[in-house]
Amino acid sequence: MNHILTYMTFIPIFGMLVVLSLPSKAHNLIRWTAAGITVPPLLMAIWLFVNFDRAEAGFQYVEHYRWIPSFNIEYFVGVDGISITMLLLTALLSFLCMFASFGIEKAVKGYFAMFLLLDGAMTGVFVALDFFLFYIFWELMLLPMYFLIGIWGGPRREYAAIKFFLYTLAGSVLMLLAMLVFYFSAPVHTFDMTKLMALHGAVPYAHVLWIALFIGFAIKIPAFPFHTWLPDAHVEAPTAISVILAGILLKMGTYGILRINFGILPQPTADLSYYFLGALGTFNIVYGALCAMAQTDLKKLVAYSSISHMGYVMLGMASFTPQGIQGAVLQMFNHGTVTAMLFLLVGVIYDRAHHRDIDGFGGLASIMPVYTGVTGLAFFAAMGLPGLSAFISEVLVLLGAWQKYPGLTVISASAVVLTAGYLLWTLQRMFLGKANEKYLTLPEIGARELFTLAPLAVIVVILGFYPHAVLDLMSASLNNLNALVLAQRIALQ
Repeated sequence: MNHILTYMTFIPIFGMLVVLSLPSKAHNLIRWTAAGITVPPLLMAIWLFVNFDRAEAGFQYVEHYRWIPSFNIEYFVGVDGISITMLLLTALLSFLCMFASFGIEKAVKGYFAMFLLLDGAMTGVFVALDFFLFYIFWELMLLPMYFLIGIWGGPRREYAAIKFFLYTLAGSVLMLLAMLVFYFSAPVHTFDMTKLMALHGAVPYAHVLWIALFIGFAIKIPAFPFHTWLPDAHVEAPTAISVILAGILLKMGTYGILRINFGILPQPTADLSYYFLGALGTFNIVYGALCAMAQTDLKKLVAYSSISHMGYVMLGMASFTPQGIQGAVLQMFNHGTVTAMLFLLVGVIYDRAHHRDIDGFGGLASIMPVYTGVTGLAFFAAMGLPGLSAFISEVLVLLGAWQKYPGLTVISASAVVLTAGYLLWTLQRMFLGKANEKYLTLPEIGARELFTLAPLAVIVVILGFYPHAVLDLMSASLNNLNALVLAQRIALQ
């Protein structure tokens, strides 16, 4: 398994070529071939989970080759405790979303080809250790996501796709400029992230670079005020693409901050984010929850809830405590599984009723009891109910943040009431009371739909009782990164 990360990255990309070679009208063959192509990366991710050395803080399964020697550009990939959780999440959600996409009937070959390209690009972002390679995969994601929303989305799909593309591209320009400054500032010009980390932020205009990179990644999170593309993209995107957007792409923003802002610019991180990032995270938590409470479209409600829950990630990162930063990365993983369940469930009811108006339902519990039970589990997980995965990560974030920002922690913890409010109110309006006569014959959730939801539900329950299954993967790397930033913080004082 010396080349496992390369296989995980490029099997979906080469699989895209296989799908493109199939007859356009062989829809079932295309669907099952694309789904089969996502199986090897998932099995490799499971193998990585089992064999990953949890005591090692550095990078593992490294592959390092010269690519463009004249500019010191390298093919350099590896995985550590920060990226392995995101690699697992990417492989799992890509596999499940293939089956969630079986209902696509328009340009089937193009859809699954674009999805496989997106899968490979996302994996590449999480394993790349050369900044140039990282940037290529980051930009490569834009192309398939633009078409997946713009062609297979809802009525306003073109607007949503262009808005997503322009917002993300603006952030990419800032990232590109920062990358060039890093390259020319190194004693020997390089894009190697491990060598750039050794500079400890000794680059010109380090604080300006930190802000530029932060804006680029904040657009992806998305953090206020760069969040306005998200509701439009979610509402118009097909169900599986909404899952990928919320489950994986949002995490790339916080992953980028940890890998690049924290790792390469520890001093500006210690200087700028100590209060700023925590306050922004708290604002996101409250603002996202209030916006979610105001929604009547179920999909838009879930989209705004993602803004709120990603606020916990930023708050935990800003605490610079072991509990806070580990809780932040665990929240990234947990939010990925929970929000994937929520968007898949939205897709189930939309496929049957052809609308997402919360007030347009009522009494679904007596019509679709299995669907109601699964939705209840997902809603309770999203509100952080004890015994489910999100509870652990949010508590760890709050424990870590309390040591640095007790005032912000109180506000953030109080927002749990808002989260419970909009989720329980939604449950009441959709599932309780008298059944809506228009929907008395709605079919129950199907086997294929349950197949996409069951693994996520199992993970949500298991991590609620045994979070160390994921925490042990990340602890060594995160503690090492945290110590690096804290050393700069002490030096500032």
